Amino acid sequence: MISGTTALIAHMGYPTYTFKSSLIYNPWFEKNGVDAVVVPMGIKAEDYPVFFRSVFTVTNIRGALVTMPHKVTTMELVDEISRTAQIAGATNAVLRREDGSLLTEWQIYRMIDVQPAWAAFQYLVRERLLADGVDVRPDGSL
Repeated sequence: MISGTTALIAHMGYPTYTFKSSLIYNPWFEKNGVDAVVVPMGIKAEDYPVFFRSVFTVTNIRGALVTMPHKVTTMELVDEISRTAQIAGATNAVLRREDGSLLTEWQIYRMIDVQPAWAAFQYLVRERLLADGVDVRPDGSL
């Protein structure tokens, strides 16, 4: 359930009809007691830079998932670029730190300071690998 303490995670891109993250993460967050919600937000490229900075003035936003066409543009709009995003030359996620500064990240699990978010990411990767026929051992090794 969404409340006044719920951490918001924007899912920014355009168009939104392809977005699946809210369908994956929100049920998992609810089932595991993580007080967070992913909210799809359709932003056209010409509106993105202004919208990006304004959305991070919302005090309960924790971060954002970033998808096309904004993965490269976002690199120019943040305060710090993580090593993984530097290597990739683009970003999938932005973390809003306690001081309000913005850090690019490559994956969502770094946006929430709780172990369940990392567990959700690991679970989703493991399920995808298994679906692709990869032998994944119980300890996560291949």
